[in-house]
Amino acid sequence: MLTTALRNVLAHKARLLMTVLAVCLGVAFVSGTLVFADSTAAAHRAAASRDFADVAVTVTAKESPSAPDAPGVLTDALAHRLAEVPGVAAVRPSVDGTAVLNAADGTPLRVKRGTNLAAAYDPARHPVAEGRAPAAEGEIAVDRGTASAGGLHLGDPVTLATDGPALTVRLVGTVTTRDSRVTAGGTLVLFDRATAQKLFSTPGNYTGIDVSAEPGTGQYELAERIEGMLPADRAEVTTGQAQVAQQALYVGTLTRGYQKMPMVFAGVALFVGSFLVVNTFTMLISRRTREIALLRAVGATRRQVVRSLLAEAALVGVVASALGFVLGLGVAAVLPDLLSGDGARLPEGPLVIGARPVAAALFVGVGVTVLAAWLPSRRAARIAPVEALRSAARPAGRSRPRTVAGAALLLLGTGLLVSLAGSAEDASEENLRSAMLGCGVLVVALVLLAPVLAPPVVRLTGPLARRFGTAGLLARQNALRDPRRTAATAATLLISTALVSGLATIGNSTGRALDRQAAAGLGADYVISTGDTMTGLDPAAVRRVAGTPGVRTAGAVADSTAVIGGRVREVSGVDPADVSATMRLDFVSGSLQDLGPGRIAVSSSVARETGVGAGGRLNTRLGRGAEFTEYTVVGVYRDNPTARDAIGARDEVQRDSYLPGSLQRILVRGDGVSEGALRTAVGNNPLLKVQDRAALVREAAGTTGDLLTLMYGLLAIGVLISGLGIVNTLAMSVAERTREIGALRALGMDRAAVRRMIRLEALTVAAFGTLLGLAGGLFGAWALGALAGGALDQYALALPWGTLALLCLASLAVGALAAAVPARRAAALSPLEAVAEA
Repeated sequence: MLTTALRNVLAHKARLLMTVLAVCLGVAFVSGTLVFADSTAAAHRAAASRDFADVAVTVTAKESPSAPDAPGVLTDALAHRLAEVPGVAAVRPSVDGTAVLNAADGTPLRVKRGTNLAAAYDPARHPVAEGRAPAAEGEIAVDRGTASAGGLHLGDPVTLATDGPALTVRLVGTVTTRDSRVTAGGTLVLFDRATAQKLFSTPGNYTGIDVSAEPGTGQYELAERIEGMLPADRAEVTTGQAQVAQQALYVGTLTRGYQKMPMVFAGVALFVGSFLVVNTFTMLISRRTREIALLRAVGATRRQVVRSLLAEAALVGVVASALGFVLGLGVAAVLPDLLSGDGARLPEGPLVIGARPVAAALFVGVGVTVLAAWLPSRRAARIAPVEALRSAARPAGRSRPRTVAGAALLLLGTGLLVSLAGSAEDASEENLRSAMLGCGVLVVALVLLAPVLAPPVVRLTGPLARRFGTAGLLARQNALRDPRRTAATAATLLISTALVSGLATIGNSTGRALDRQAAAGLGADYVISTGDTMTGLDPAAVRRVAGTPGVRTAGAVADSTAVIGGRVREVSGVDPADVSATMRLDFVSGSLQDLGPGRIAVSSSVARETGVGAGGRLNTRLGRGAEFTEYTVVGVYRDNPTARDAIGARDEVQRDSYLPGSLQRILVRGDGVSEGALRTAVGNNPLLKVQDRAALVREAAGTTGDLLTLMYGLLAIGVLISGLGIVNTLAMSVAERTREIGALRALGMDRAAVRRMIRLEALTVAAFGTLLGLAGGLFGAWALGALAGGALDQYALALPWGTLALLCLASLAVGALAAAVPARRAAALSPLEAVAEA
């Protein structure tokens, strides 16, 4: 039986090629993603190790000096003392901080928390590539990547900010750097030492002192010696190895999301590809009924038949795993280039091929193939020896257990989604799990019921089939001949269509809701903001904005946080006198009329979660306040991204904010005012964002963009695997119907009509799978809308007609393209030779 399995694989190489390709895609994504993850992690560690290659210990201050003339601990005197410690090879004081700069066009450059670095120039760490090092106040150098991304050239004036008003300096040089935070998409700005101390510390004080060790001196040994001579309450030591681990972890966190999307593609490819494997082996067994019956007649047992077919599947899986792993190495090699953007690059390094990707490739490739072939092999074992006497294989009849199971799952999935649509109030984790379960059950139910649904749906194409004459009617009849085969072929297209149509509908509806929410909640034309509560606006900037020609109202907002109902919320501090001109608040109950110290207004979501309405009291801790205080709720407003979770009196929010007395936003309303004029009014400060309504909507819909990227990726995978399935099905169908096609040719059907018949059959199958997929995807999107509606009051189902039309055209196109080779093969059959075949 093993010899028989080997001969079957070798005898039908072309027939199993599509199956190998389908499994190969899934294996490639899985193994490629794992190799990419391991290689990127190793590159992170290597890059961080290079950054601290000559650092054994770093000394840092526990607290910065409170005033410019306050004595610090990290001084030149300490550096001289450290140089005398036994085992110290060199001491290098440093001054580090953060700085954000504008590109040549005046827009903020690569603003990303934790990667906008600034430091005092150090020739050992920052080799000059062009120009010279900064030598006086008003001069800077930047790394070559930053200069290239920002279009900056030597001698250009550059606007930057560290923490406060913008500064205008001159670019005098560019440097190279090995810091992985910079090469991963950050920026580096270098000052002379005196300027850096003035900006990030105090004159004469450093932010850190790096110490390198003599050969034979360990890092921990040296750290203990240095720690003993430091004031324990003012300074601390960190080993270089600890800094390597910390930086590698940080950069890895920044790029961790890059590893998720390929794994999603891998899962979908394997899930869809498994249906192709089932379909292929089902058709193989149907075509080899007489062969299997003869084996049974000469003494093969059912168990031997099952083992033979599973061995055949295992061989196919091994080949697919090997090819998929090789293809996965290519995926891992190109992913860094595909995922690098805006000049940001992932750390570079060789591919790391460990045991995990190899084991995963074998487990996934062989496991999926063998499991998918298990059911068809059990069906083959039930073939009786008498089947060897039949002249042709009979189409498989309907499976009553399958139909019952499909109907039960359909009721279960539909009931679960309908109940969620009627009762779910928010997108809680529990509701999301239930929704995902309901959608999964619904898709499985449609796949199981597809053989029952195929005949009535395909019969609906009767009027259209008649327009194509005999070829159209024969194509329709061929699709009806074996409903189980038609359903299995359409299953891959059904799943991918359901995924894409559902995601596209949810993404489009969410985008429309965010647009409506921004328009409904924002009365201002522009929002100027710092982006976080740890940075404040220059108070003079508020006055300059208010005095800009065309500005009618400039409402200042202080942003902070508050612990309400056991959760950290965002609080907006406003002046009730001007808030109505810049915010559109829709109050469910109460108003801002009584807003003041000890009084707040909350959003509908907060009110619902805490069970408190207007007139109620909430135990709240505002900002950095040390104690909880009871606040009276003066009003409840509909969720509003501009107002955020709660509204308090501006003076009170400023008093307890992380930067006392600071402001974080200016809501601007005016006639004819431009973004450029507002950016000029705030000194072109790169720490500040100047956004109109459209920009705010794009920022709020950032996850929707990721959803659309995922959607089109899933569409590409689904269409590709579906095409393989249709090609496989039609190729085997042509082989089975050789005598039938020969008879048609002998009766006068020309080659063009034969090709048309095969193509129309493929289009019929593709249309059936697309129709079922659309029904399942749109129903799931409607049910999930209840969860989105809990988070977005303005959410309403909005069908993306253009995307859905494109999806339908793509599905039909893949059916037509997939039929090209089988149709040409069928048309090439000689009538006499075809009729003579047994």
